[in-house]
Amino acid sequence: MELGLDVRKIGSHSVVDVKGEIDVYTAPKLREKLIELVSEGSYDVVVNLEGVDFLDSTGLGVLVGALKRVKAHDGGLSLVCTQDKILKIFKITGLTKVFPIHDSVEDATGDSE
Repeated sequence: MELGLDVRKIGSHSVVDVKGEIDVYTAPKLREKLIELVSEGSYDVVVNLEGVDFLDSTGLGVLVGALKRVKAHDGGLSLVCTQDKILKIFKITGLTKVFPIHDSVEDATGDSE
């Protein structure tokens, strides 16, 4: 399964639209993209998981690592997810307390275009 990553800017936020499965094989691609964004000075990141069909512990690790990176620069990392099967993973692991999870990119960026 190929992992699709599209990055766009909305105001001060970098939005990463993720499509496909985030697993042990594809997670490194997401990790590289998130590291690249932080190294370019993007500290307010929104990861849009609406196109994600599957997320495993490797993917969770990538997201937690990215959160630590942006927090080191007083930034933040928000998630966009409305799918029950993906939200359940965040609830079970307690990560709903760690990540702000929004229903839409507009909610996450505060942009109501």
